[in-house]
Amino acid sequence: MRKTEKVLEHLKDMWYNRNIPKHFSREAPVMEQNPILKLPLSLDSEIPLYSQLMGIIKRSITSGALKVGDLLPSEAELCRAYDISRNTVRQAIGALEEEGFVVRKRGKGTFVSDPNTRRKGVQYSFTTEISQLGKSPSSTLVDFAVITPSPRIVALMGLEPGVKVYRFTRVRNVDGAPLILETSYYPEYIYPNLTRELLETHSFYSLLYHVGVIPFSASDTYEAVVLSPHEAQLLHCAPGSAAFFHQRRTTTENGHIYEYTTSYMRADRVKLDVRFQKGSTSFMRTVD
Repeated sequence: MRKTEKVLEHLKDMWYNRNIPKHFSREAPVMEQNPILKLPLSLDSEIPLYSQLMGIIKRSITSGALKVGDLLPSEAELCRAYDISRNTVRQAIGALEEEGFVVRKRGKGTFVSDPNTRRKGVQYSFTTEISQLGKSPSSTLVDFAVITPSPRIVALMGLEPGVKVYRFTRVRNVDGAPLILETSYYPEYIYPNLTRELLETHSFYSLLYHVGVIPFSASDTYEAVVLSPHEAQLLHCAPGSAAFFHQRRTTTENGHIYEYTTSYMRADRVKLDVRFQKGSTSFMRTVD
């Protein structure tokens, strides 16, 4: 047994003392070669750290330095390389996954996604989606409350008995004009002490990113409906106008549903395009 231990120790020493360039660490001799870790991040910049990290990873992908299927550094490696928090890394990676640049595989890591199989055009975040269309997003908060959910909401979200939820209704505006009437439900425990004031001044998805709640998948349905007088009034159109009724349930990586949202979208300003090709489906939602 002692002889075996000595052999293993000798092999370990040979590994650590081999000829490795000085700028590589012993702990991660292969991953340190990742091009992401060669680009600078400024701790003194006014640009948020997560945005800087997103830019670094995007440039590595779009420049071809990272290829489809390449593995990104782990959260721990990015934290260590840039001296940033795990939440900052999660916010950046979550946003990149939302935009379709990367895909996370449970137990394996985060990889560069194939642009030919990305689900294009629909983002988890309204702000991100509209900004990418070159338009100006804004929101008007109509109602905010902490409620005991109805049996229907409990069933849709798979909630435990007694769990309170946030319910808030917003009018989503594009270039200042109402486009979507949206009501969302979230378990209170995912972001305790949320206030109306905080919701009016921050993107709720950004707040969730900061506490590590990151969307992993979503299930959407669309129906053709007509607007009631109340809905039409909030959307500045005539009662009986055509609309899309959209429902979404969003889950985390562990499969927990943390969001249920219903939306009425003005059909005169929203167009849905679906393109099918071998091995992929491309879904595009555009706004006039």
